[in-house]
Parts: sequence; C-alpha cells; structure tokens
Amino acid sequence: MKMRINKLLDRALIPENGGELLFYQRDAEFTIEVVGIRGELMTTAHHGSEDALADLALKKVKNAKEASVVIGGLGMGFTLAAVLRSVGEKGKVIVAELVPQVVEWNKGPMGERAGYPVNDPRTIVHQGDVLELIRSGKGLYDAILLDTDNGPEGLTQPRNNRLYSHRGLRSAYDVLKPGGVLAVWSTHPHDPFTRRLGMAGFKVEEQKVFAHRDKGTKHHLWFATRP
Repeated sequence: MKMRINKLLDRALIPENGGELLFYQRDAEFTIEVVGIRGELMTTAHHGSEDALADLALKKVKNAKEASVVIGGLGMGFTLAAVLRSVGEKGKVIVAELVPQVVEWNKGPMGERAGYPVNDPRTIVHQGDVLELIRSGKGLYDAILLDTDNGPEGLTQPRNNRLYSHRGLRSAYDVLKPGGVLAVWSTHPHDPFTRRLGMAGFKVEEQKVFAHRDKGTKHHLWFATRP
C-alpha cells in the first residue's frame, strides 16, 4: 500500500503576530494548518458545511441573483464558489482575506478544486480585515458570511473576537439591508454567541450541517436576519 505523505508547499505569517499558516498537499488534496494548533484548519477534502453556509444564506436573501455579498475569509474558496453559483451577473461578491498568500494559493493548483472562484469577474478580493471592511460603510449588503476561524471564540486568532463581539455584530447589522442575513460558520454551538446575536437586534436561526457528504462530523451555522 502506497503511503500518503504531506508535502509542505508554503508557509505564511498571519498579520499582527497572529501566528503562522502551513500549506500542505497530500496526494490530490490540500490542507492549511496553524502552527501550534493540532489538526487541520481546513482541507479541500471536506467542504460540505462551507457550501451550506452560502447556499442556505442566499436562499434567505430576496432577489439573490442581484445580491451584494461580503465574505469574511477566503479559505480554500468553497464558500465563495457557492455564493457565485447563487448570484447572477448583476451580483457582487467582496471576499476579505487577511493573509495575502492565501489569495495566491487560491490562484494556484489548489484553486482548481473550487473552480478558481477568485478569477470570477463578480469577485472583488479585499486584502485585509473583514471587520474593517464592514465598518468602512461603503454600501449596504444583502448578506455577510463569516468563516474566519473555528467559530465565534476566535480559536486561532484572539483578534477575531472583535468580529463576534456585540460591537462587531452591531457593525454588521448596520450595513445589512432590511431582510439582510448575517451567516456564521462554527465547528460547534455557542450559546453566549446566540444570545449576543439576539441582543444586537437579529432574528436568529441555528442549523447543524454535515461537514462532508451527509455523514460524519457536523458543523454549526447561524443565520441572523436583520428585520
């Protein structure tokens, strides 16, 4: 039996002393890990919950074909690709990615797994913090999708806690159109975060979805609608 070996392709520093990402290839799959944290941060082998985050959020948006969407975290491009499948030619998708190398990895061989969504003419890549993008107030959005960490507790980057704080959630609320949706991905439920969403003014729904092909591990999604 042939042994599958991880091949380190690249490494990248997360800005503001946020740690270091390791980019691996294992046969036809790719993974991204964080130095000092055990296990994969993300992998091309499993992206069912990332797809669901986009699919379910856009189903809640009125006239999704013309939607203006913000995505926090490019990752491996699967959430972006799923949004683009729902958004028409008049739609606009801004994806904020803090680490420039992640954008480059999506333009390389890894990007083929998601269909190279960064190259889509509807995609605008914002290199920087999604919270700062939201707070810039340069427009109103139909949906904001957040997949910046392992959930609202900021496992890999404590600075992400700002995004999931009451103030951060109110910033998102303020730039959403009435009926707009804030969708958040997590590895697990988090009751204090659910309460914070409600306190920020959102109508909240929660849903568990499979990480991959209707089996195995489930991830947790929040869909918070601005009334």
